[in-house]
Amino acid sequence: MEAKNNTHISEFLFLGLSEDPGMQPLLFGLFLSMYLLTVWGNLLLILAVSSDSHLHTPMYFFLSNLSLVDICLTSTIIPKMLHNIWTQNKAITYVGCITQMYFFIIFAGLDDCILTVMAYDRYVAICHPLHYTVIMNSRLCGLLLLVSWIISNLNSLSESLMVLRLSFCTDSEIPHFFCELNQILQLACSDTFLNNLVMYLSAGLFGGGPFAGILYSYSKIVSSIGRISSSQGKYKAFSTCASHLSVVFLFYCTSIGVYLSSAFNTNSQPSPIPSVMYAVVTPMLNPFIYSLRNKDIKGALRRLFAKEIIK
Repeated sequence: MEAKNNTHISEFLFLGLSEDPGMQPLLFGLFLSMYLLTVWGNLLLILAVSSDSHLHTPMYFFLSNLSLVDICLTSTIIPKMLHNIWTQNKAITYVGCITQMYFFIIFAGLDDCILTVMAYDRYVAICHPLHYTVIMNSRLCGLLLLVSWIISNLNSLSESLMVLRLSFCTDSEIPHFFCELNQILQLACSDTFLNNLVMYLSAGLFGGGPFAGILYSYSKIVSSIGRISSSQGKYKAFSTCASHLSVVFLFYCTSIGVYLSSAFNTNSQPSPIPSVMYAVVTPMLNPFIYSLRNKDIKGALRRLFAKEIIK
């Protein structure tokens, strides 16, 4: 009997944020606006950094890569969601779902790694300012970024391959708006113990490891700032970290919210709202956090707009 209940399904169905037909135009307009704002804001930040020679430093090199990853992260899920709302078709193919999940895990992991690398960059800049250009050379920056890509790809590949071994029940409805790993595992009919083990180990390594690195870097930064005698020097040192701290706080609070909501939610259909904050709102706010609190970015944007006006 068990074998008859399992099938090689060809597609999944998204339940989305709301099944109310009257809400669909509102959701379409809201998420289209958020997606365009995310792409526009992050592209503008990348253009500002690449066009201004003053910003060709390790800090802004990692920042522009973070913006690129944020664009890719939202582009993995939002266009498909908008297509489904527009066509009133909730389906996604099995291959499309696995592919979406694979790329989402990659870019979410890259976000985490790049934020950690940026914390290390701030640690070197404040705690070892005289050796900053020697330590954070272009070779090390490229190597750190390459390692981040490799680790994220290996993690995503292992998670996705583990899903391919599962068989799924005839119930293929996902109470979400994209193919999140945890939601896919809940639909499986076969034993998911190994998948859950790998998922939680990965979450521990990608969550606990980088977060510990960020905490260590900032503990050293706070200690170094405390030794600065002038209040103006302390403010200047702290201001270079304020934007990064804001993004780290937003990223970890929303991502922790996703896991806590799935772990403690006893409903059959857990709310996807925490995932909206983590996967959509955070990438949208990142470029504005850095632009509004950073004089160098604002100056580069003014020069960029001035060049366009002159042209």
